[in-house]
Amino acid sequence: MATPGVIVIGSGPAGVSAAEAFRTHDDVRSVRILTEDPDPPYARPPLSKDYLRGDADDVALHPPQWFRDRSIEVVHGATLEHIDLAGCRVVAGGTSFPYAALVLACGARPTPLPVPGGDRALQLRSLADAIRPRRAGAQASSAVVIGAGFIGCEVAASLALQGVTVTLAAPDTVPQQQRLGAESGKRLLGLLNAAGVRYVGGVAVEAIDGRAVIFDNGVALDTDLVLAATGVVPNSEAAQAAGLSVEQSRIVVGADMRTSADGVFAAGDVAWAFNATAGRHLVVEHWQDAIDQGTVAGAAAVGQSSNWDGVPGFWSTIGDTTVGETLIAAGRPAPVPLD
Repeated sequence: MATPGVIVIGSGPAGVSAAEAFRTHDDVRSVRILTEDPDPPYARPPLSKDYLRGDADDVALHPPQWFRDRSIEVVHGATLEHIDLAGCRVVAGGTSFPYAALVLACGARPTPLPVPGGDRALQLRSLADAIRPRRAGAQASSAVVIGAGFIGCEVAASLALQGVTVTLAAPDTVPQQQRLGAESGKRLLGLLNAAGVRYVGGVAVEAIDGRAVIFDNGVALDTDLVLAATGVVPNSEAAQAAGLSVEQSRIVVGADMRTSADGVFAAGDVAWAFNATAGRHLVVEHWQDAIDQGTVAGAAAVGQSSNWDGVPGFWSTIGDTTVGETLIAAGRPAPVPLD
């Protein structure tokens, strides 16, 4: 029987970078990525921008040959069901897989819109999710996007640039006022307006009834397309059931991405990771930080000394403008100039 190697749960940026880092330091033991996603590993940032607008079709992280050249096996349709810490096994897709090291890069899933008719709103997280709004956006004359986080802003701007009449609705008076402050929110609002988006702040959705989105101020908007960008839920249930330390619905890890169990690591959106530079645990939910954490996890799984110490932050493209934010050691978000 072959010696067990690393099992990586999740085919997003954290999972793929973990697999790559492990293989870089160990060219003998097996590297296997288990994912519930039916599609080959892909980049998510284009889904709300170029892909949504129909300007890009190829969003693959790497061509298939890249994985073959590195002897990295990707198993699709393998939803994580159980983690056996004592037996060093995971059950996914009905199959039991032994491991010498385990990297949990399970990611997160969209938060359903918790109102009557909320299941009628489209969501955007996976490539499969993106197909529906892409097709609908090509045919729609109007759209309502609920939620003004960066995904909501990106989707709204992308649809508007296609000629769709877009209303972006959120509780904040200006986009992301609570997170970034009023001044940065005003700049984001300017970018949205420049793309042709109408922003409606200070409102919440009460229901979706047929084609109508009903707000708590009594206004009802008739629309062709509704998309909810209202946050995510980390996929940490199996980890918690196995007894791993979980806080804020995320797996607690140190700067080396080690969990509370020997030989088990976590990275990306599912992790509540300690950043050595900030000196505290952070939730970032950004592509580059997921890559960085995955690289640390994969190296640590081989026994290499590595820590997540880069200054975390994120970038977003709204219309034709790129904006960014960094998280500094003082513990407060510091927006990069948005103009």
